[in-house]
Amino acid sequence: MSAAEGPLVVGVDTSTQSTKVLVVDAATGQVVASGQAPHTVTSGAGRESDPRQWWDALHEALRQCGDAAREAAAVSIGGQQHGLVTLDGHGEPVRPALLWNDVRSAPQARRLTEELGGAKFWAERTGSVPAASFTVTKWAWLAEHEPEALRATKAVRLPHDYLTERLTGEGTTDRGDASGTGWWASATEAYDDGILAHVGLDPALLPRVVRPGEVAGTVRDGHDLPFSKGTLVAAGTGDNAAAALGLGLRPGAPVLSLGTSGTVYAVSKRRPTDPTGTVAGFADAHGAWLPLACTLNCTLAVDRVAALLGLDREAVEPAAGLTLLPYLDGERTPNLPNASGLLHGLRHDTTAGQLLQAAYDGAVHSLLGALDLVLDEDADRSAPLLLIGGGARGAAWQQTVRRLSGRPVQIPDAKELVALGAAAQAAGLLTGEDPAAVARRWNIARGPVLDAVERDEAALARIAGVLSDASPLLERDTDTH
Repeated sequence: MSAAEGPLVVGVDTSTQSTKVLVVDAATGQVVASGQAPHTVTSGAGRESDPRQWWDALHEALRQCGDAAREAAAVSIGGQQHGLVTLDGHGEPVRPALLWNDVRSAPQARRLTEELGGAKFWAERTGSVPAASFTVTKWAWLAEHEPEALRATKAVRLPHDYLTERLTGEGTTDRGDASGTGWWASATEAYDDGILAHVGLDPALLPRVVRPGEVAGTVRDGHDLPFSKGTLVAAGTGDNAAAALGLGLRPGAPVLSLGTSGTVYAVSKRRPTDPTGTVAGFADAHGAWLPLACTLNCTLAVDRVAALLGLDREAVEPAAGLTLLPYLDGERTPNLPNASGLLHGLRHDTTAGQLLQAAYDGAVHSLLGALDLVLDEDADRSAPLLLIGGGARGAAWQQTVRRLSGRPVQIPDAKELVALGAAAQAAGLLTGEDPAAVARRWNIARGPVLDAVERDEAALARIAGVLSDASPLLERDTDTH
């Protein structure tokens, strides 16, 4: 490890599958130490994790960083969005957290939309139309199915809030993560008393929303982590807002993230309100907005298809008229929470490699379909797509995005953008800079640009046609016995 030029900061990414930690030189952006530890998630429609696992994973990831973590002057936690963490009066989980990809609350999402003025009301009020991923729908599901857990709940948190509070002893969140709950009003940037009353949630149970650039607190005693008492703790934020910070995004630059979920987003100066629900009108972590479209089925779904076929994930062949909609977990974009995977065009001469390519095509089609809605009129529609996430390194993902988008693709060299964005937020506490400016100074987004290729209009039209024709089937609830 080379000597650091400036103070050290810690950036944390507590994601669906693991917690990753980076110790970063605030002066240069150099990563001087890193660590990672896994989480477990239940399978099926109910996706849950014990929040105490996240704390244990943070402890282990920091241990792997050695002495560098002990020298940190500030820390920030980025985390998976939407998850419902319910705590008792002692700060212990009442039950496992309901994660963003738990789709059991789809009926509650539909009911809440209808009961409170319809999709236009929600889009204007909160920036987004409730989907099964949103925290407000999970709270409504809990009220209906586990009322005893509801009565035992004395605090409601998001995943990153839970870890921040264990560090500081203070219940806080930020505007970026709060905007994904469904009970934060984007027009007023405050909790919405009307929505909270409708779902029976006392606002006293919610964390304080920390302003961009504000210190959330300091590390307290008795935490058993390698931080000194008094170490500054930033507000933290949701994973997509943290990655946007890490990329140092300027308004209009498009991002396509290939992870457990797939996302398309861009920073905007305009508050988004899409009544179709395709675009979520999230806030970003430093005063602007982050319109975003998300899919539930991305790298895990394609990897599952590869595993079923006994193929390496790169062993693709041209799909040759085959269409596979890989909606293995239901889907959010398009909004088909009850859907399962659908295959059309299978022939005697179809190969396994063609099936795998069709899975890639189906996953990417969902993301690109929302791209025009995410970008506002100020965006450069020919600018390179910033391709990030675990799938961004895969040649099959890269080529599929290029072929179906017709745009150049830039692949940042940096891998842990959520943790780097959190580190930039922590560094901003020390320097007084906008965290996105810190990230630009660190040049995190640098990486090769792949030239544009001709867009495969035939494949796009074929997939869109199958999706349209199969809509009644995809909307049917198949989870019946």
